[in-house]
Amino acid sequence: MNARKFIAGSSREALKLVRIELGEDAVILSNRKVAEGVEIVAIPGSELAHLNETRVVESRASSKPRLDKRIEQRPALSDRAQNQAATLGAKVLAAETQRVVTPTPAVAEAAQEPAEQQRLLSELKSMHKQMQEQMATLAWGNIQQQDPKRSGLMRDMVNVGFSPALSRRLLDKMPANADLDWVKRILAHNLRVAGVQDDVVTRGGVYALVGPTGVGKTTTTAKLAARAVVRYGADKVALVTTDSYRVGAYEQLRIYAKILGVSVHAVRDANDLKLTLSGLKHKHLVLIDTMGVGQRDSRVAEQNRMFDEAGIGRLLLLNATSAGGTLDDVVKMYGGPGVIGCIPTKLDEAVTLGTVLDVVARHKLAMHYIASGQRVPEDLHEVKLDYLLHRTFKDVGKASNFALPEMDFPAFMAGLTSGVAAGREYAH
Repeated sequence: MNARKFIAGSSREALKLVRIELGEDAVILSNRKVAEGVEIVAIPGSELAHLNETRVVESRASSKPRLDKRIEQRPALSDRAQNQAATLGAKVLAAETQRVVTPTPAVAEAAQEPAEQQRLLSELKSMHKQMQEQMATLAWGNIQQQDPKRSGLMRDMVNVGFSPALSRRLLDKMPANADLDWVKRILAHNLRVAGVQDDVVTRGGVYALVGPTGVGKTTTTAKLAARAVVRYGADKVALVTTDSYRVGAYEQLRIYAKILGVSVHAVRDANDLKLTLSGLKHKHLVLIDTMGVGQRDSRVAEQNRMFDEAGIGRLLLLNATSAGGTLDDVVKMYGGPGVIGCIPTKLDEAVTLGTVLDVVARHKLAMHYIASGQRVPEDLHEVKLDYLLHRTFKDVGKASNFALPEMDFPAFMAGLTSGVAAGREYAH
C-alpha cells in the first residue's frame, strides 16, 4: 500500500495538499496533531481498486490447486463401482434437468466474493466521507477563530435564507475589510431588475402569468390590469383565463374584470386560445391567468408548450414564503425561453427574503414587480433593491429557533463542499 504522509500548519492546508497530490478520490487513513501542525496519512483512490483486483486474482488462483489435488488423490474404482457410478450419474443428470442445481461450497464462496468486496468498498467510502467531514469541520473551525468577522457575515447570510453555496462563494471573494454593506452591494450587482423599456404594462402585448397553486396569479393579474387601465383606459385591456380546473376560478377573475370595466374570456385549449387572441389584437395589453396546479403536474409542460407555440411571453410568480428547494423546482418546471421574468409574491407573509432573492439571482431572472398583499392595485410595487436588501437583513442576529448557532456553524458547513460548484453560477 503506497501511503503518503502530509504535514501542514492547519487541517485545511493539509487537506488541500492531499487533494493536489492524490486527487479528489484520495482515502484519508488517519489524521493527528503534531508539532508542525496537522499530519494526514492518505492513499490514492486507485489503491483500493488495485487491492480488490489483487484479492480476486489470488482467490481464483488458490482455488484451482485444491480441486486438482482432490482429483489426483481419488482412488481407482472397481468395474462394479464404475457401473454403479455410471447408473447413479445418469439418474442425477436426469434430475438436474428438471431443477436448479445447488451450488457447491466453492461456487457459493466465489459468488459471495463480489458482495464482500462491495461491502468492504462501501465501508471504506463511508470512512473516507466521515474523515473528510471531520477535516472540513476542523478547517471551518479554524476560519471561525482566525477571521470571526467574515465567518459571522457568512453565518448571517445563511440565517436570513441565502444558500450555503452563495454564502461560501462570497466568503472566498470577501476582502479583509468587508462588512454587511459590501455583501449588499455584491448581491445587488447579481439581482436583475426589468427596466422601464421592459415593463409589460408600458410595452403592451400578450402575457401569461404562471406558477403553482396559491402563488397569487389571479390577484396579480388584476393588479397589472388595474395599472394598465389607469394609464390606457379600460377599452385597451382584456383578461383571459385558461383555468378551468379550479372551482370558481373564472368567477373570481370575472369579478375583478367587472370592477375594472374590462372584458374577460375563458379558453379551453390551444385552438380556443388562438381564436380568442385573434379577436383581441386591438387591445394594448392582454393578460392570461393560468390554471393552479402543482409544479410537477404533467399539465404544466402542456401549458408551456401551448404558450411557446403561440409566442406568448410568461411571467413566473415566486412565493417568497416557499423553501429554496421548492422554488428551484418551480423555476425548473415552469422555466424556458418563454419566461421573460418573475414577480416575487407574498412578501408581506415572508419572515425574510433571502431565499427568494437567492433563487432569482442564481437563475438570472429579471424582477418586474413585487407583490405584498391582496389589495388591488395598491399591493403591487416597483422593485427597489435597497428596500429588499434592507428588509432581508433587518432582523439579522435576532434569536430564533431556526437560526444557526455559532458553535454549530463549522459542522454545518463541513457537509457542504459540493455546494461550491453551484455557487459559481453567481457573478462577483
